[in-house]
Amino acid sequence: MYKNIPQRLIYFLLLVFTLSTCTLDGNPDRKNSNSEWKNLFDGSSLDGWHQLGSDAQYDAENGVIVGTAKTGAGNSFLTTHKTYSDFILELDVKVDPGLNSGVQFRSQSQSQDDDERLHGYQLEIDSSSRRWSGGIYDEGRKGWLYNLARNSRARSAFSLSTWNHIRVEAIGTSIRSWVNGIPAADLIDDSTLDGFIGLQIQSIGDDLSKEGLQVRWKNIRIKTDGLNSFRTPENNDIEQFSSLKNELTPREIKEGWELLWDGESTAGWKSAKSEGFPEKGWNIENGVLSVLSSGGAEARNGGDIITISEFSSFELELDFRFTPGANSGIKYFVDPDLLKGKGSAIGLEFQILDDDLHPDAKRGISGNRTIGSLYDLITAVNQSEPQSSLKRVNPPGQWNRARIVVRGDYIEHWLNNILVVKYYRGTQMFRALVAYSKYAKWPNFGEWEKGPILLQDHGDLVSFRSIKIRDLSLNKDHLDVNET
Repeated sequence: MYKNIPQRLIYFLLLVFTLSTCTLDGNPDRKNSNSEWKNLFDGSSLDGWHQLGSDAQYDAENGVIVGTAKTGAGNSFLTTHKTYSDFILELDVKVDPGLNSGVQFRSQSQSQDDDERLHGYQLEIDSSSRRWSGGIYDEGRKGWLYNLARNSRARSAFSLSTWNHIRVEAIGTSIRSWVNGIPAADLIDDSTLDGFIGLQIQSIGDDLSKEGLQVRWKNIRIKTDGLNSFRTPENNDIEQFSSLKNELTPREIKEGWELLWDGESTAGWKSAKSEGFPEKGWNIENGVLSVLSSGGAEARNGGDIITISEFSSFELELDFRFTPGANSGIKYFVDPDLLKGKGSAIGLEFQILDDDLHPDAKRGISGNRTIGSLYDLITAVNQSEPQSSLKRVNPPGQWNRARIVVRGDYIEHWLNNILVVKYYRGTQMFRALVAYSKYAKWPNFGEWEKGPILLQDHGDLVSFRSIKIRDLSLNKDHLDVNET
């Protein structure tokens, strides 16, 4: 019996050692993992960093990088000399109320107008009332890629004037973020796969009340090796946003998304007023579907196109790009039999318009023909940011994202991930709006049970891509209305 004691003791010690070197999620413990982390800040100097942009002040004080806002200065960035591709980044941040900041990653700079123009991903540090800290912004390019308009839990995670822990996992095209352990963003994007890390102080313009406000960073460390064993397990706690071109992610496929256009052919689409796809007026090139210019005449060239399939409750997303002065639209609950003559087919419409140059923006009532609006019925306004009603629209030549959500009679329009319209069809209010619109002559307009999706030919060059849909009628759980 005594001969077995040493062997048992050995087994016991091995078990203790194994347990002590594992975290609860099965990853290596922090003791072993710490040896793989690299500190980006030595605690006493700004060695390894340099400043881009404006001349806001950065100092190293007692293990903390302190950034101080300065009037008259533009956006300022303290950036690493080194660049990084795949990594896990952790840091602590504290910001004064009223000051906006951020953490750049996979960022780059280029000379522009005798200045260094920085672009790349930015984890937002937001002290405003919208509370989007942890969201992902594309600095100098596309704007918001993942805001927190649809993530109420993350909006409550960040605390002002106290230290907050930030984690970013950028591995391949996957970018995920956490604020104090709460999942904030889950983005799939392939715009930039490497670049430097940067600490931002956003411009305060000439606002003297914000002069001297500070943001502080500490415990800045990065891991670049062994990421697969240390990354946070996948979960469905928050929505995943994908910017991939004409491609679905594995998670999107699992959640029931389908490409409504394959990026190559006319399969699944036809003319709104005849069988077959239009022989002219539309073009497919490099994964982009475009309606061609014909001088602004409505449905006079190739005409509108519709899906062969019909939909009742669904979630539709697509990217669109318009040219200066252009007009087009995305229609749903379309009845192609209502109007067989000249003009566009009839249905509810997510308006696409150059509000600055097209005269239709000033027609209708109170802007109800502007971009993102329920055309001629409900004006699009920013309902996701309490401090502003202004829409976020990328200018001609740049891609915008439209999202239409239909849950029975409840409908939402989203423009660049900002809620701009919400309504119930079939209500007294809806019918009153229809009665005072161009649709008054169509009985039961907008209340049909189902219909195809339509892309409009309004005679202007407008392009589409990444058209995808999820049929919500197949899952009753998705039909529950949870107004944002």
